[in-house]
Amino acid sequence: MTLIVYSDRFLEHDQFNHPENSERLVSIMRTLRKSKTFEKLNIISPQPLDEKDILEVHSEEMIKKIRELSETGGWIDLDTYVCLGSYDIARLAAGGVVMLASKIISGEDENGFALVRPPGHHATKNRSMGFCLLNNVALAAYSISKKNKRVLIFDHDVHHGNGTQDIFYESSKVMYQSFHLSPHYPGTGDIDEIGEGDGEGYTINLPLPRGAGERTVLEAMDEVFIPIAEEFKPDLIIVSAGFDSHYQDMLGGLRLSAESFYKIICKLKSVQPRIICSLEGGYNLEKLGMLVLSEILAMSGKELDYREKVEETVYAKDRIDELKKILKEYWSL
Repeated sequence: MTLIVYSDRFLEHDQFNHPENSERLVSIMRTLRKSKTFEKLNIISPQPLDEKDILEVHSEEMIKKIRELSETGGWIDLDTYVCLGSYDIARLAAGGVVMLASKIISGEDENGFALVRPPGHHATKNRSMGFCLLNNVALAAYSISKKNKRVLIFDHDVHHGNGTQDIFYESSKVMYQSFHLSPHYPGTGDIDEIGEGDGEGYTINLPLPRGAGERTVLEAMDEVFIPIAEEFKPDLIIVSAGFDSHYQDMLGGLRLSAESFYKIICKLKSVQPRIICSLEGGYNLEKLGMLVLSEILAMSGKELDYREKVEETVYAKDRIDELKKILKEYWSL
């Protein structure tokens, strides 16, 4: 049974005229409730993460800024808002992903999806940014790595997860893999950003041109991401599940379909069935619920009977070949 982490409290972090608003979760839950799969989902409530655990990943100054803004409401930067109580909601989101990771690594269940917000993958060690307050996925990966376990983070958001990369750039316990649109916000994730120190070779970035889609992504998975993941042998896979890489997303530029996300999860599951997804971006409210459902179906081993006709307009084989050339020094490619 697939675990789903969810709380209505996530709806309280809200700016109705901002793309990252509460309607995202409302639309997802509406789609899930209408699906045949819903009765087989185990929905669990998250617990807030202790501040001492957050401080193991994020700076005291960063946390203080979120906490203080949460008393009045305001903006961290031009993109990132804080509401009354947002700090506690961010702690709840992070706690939900940490809890889910712990349950899956312990064998309590095999997979799960954390329907949490605010999202997290842009939050660095020292800075909230890009709609993100705390880095939910990084906090979860760090908590598992402390147990002497290897964690693979796979990020399919259209934006590069600069925060997650920043946190684990010198780590060999947590591998970060990402494909993303480039050039695009936040301007990081170049193909030669591969990690430093002990983490050299453990950061894998595939920046893609506008118009790239399923053919390029699945080929990159078969030729680069999956072979490296198999060699790394993760004990847990955490997916930064950003659906703004869907071809109809207003903040996007890549051309993935619901079936693309389904296939991505199936490929990752072949490496390690212990897998969790955590919601990042995705702003097309008409499609978002189905995109989440596609990954839940993939984790559950069920068929996806939803099809979209999407053509890739740019085949980025050259980017894949360049990435392979860079990483051959570290992995058997």
